[in-house]
Amino acid sequence: MARTLGILKPDCIRRKLMGTVIKRLEEEGFTIIDVRFTQLSVEKAERFYAIHKERPFFGDLIEFMTSGPVFVMHLEHENAVRHLRDVIGATDPAEADPGTIRGQLAESKQNNLVHASDSDENANIEIHYFFQ
Repeated sequence: MARTLGILKPDCIRRKLMGTVIKRLEEEGFTIIDVRFTQLSVEKAERFYAIHKERPFFGDLIEFMTSGPVFVMHLEHENAVRHLRDVIGATDPAEADPGTIRGQLAESKQNNLVHASDSDENANIEIHYFFQ
């Protein structure tokens, strides 16, 4: 089994879709290893998303991710990183497959409900960022 990190973003919490998304992940066979409900500080969000620092959307991303609480999940599944990304769909919901979480529920490229690690290496880094 492999592990990955998923974050239910502030829009997911505000729209009361946590249960819907978690149920879908469980139906897809994910095991939840650990969770943390938290409010990201600007500093913590900037460190977490440092890879995007030079991108034009960085400021908006940080503002969004600190706009409300997030639900951080340490998940396990065979080929966890790829499977989670397949289940949630493309970053832009307009490009996401209809059966995916983002394809069904997301409002925009920024308000897309879920963060998911993009590689096994980053999953390990991200898991350790939130869970010691």
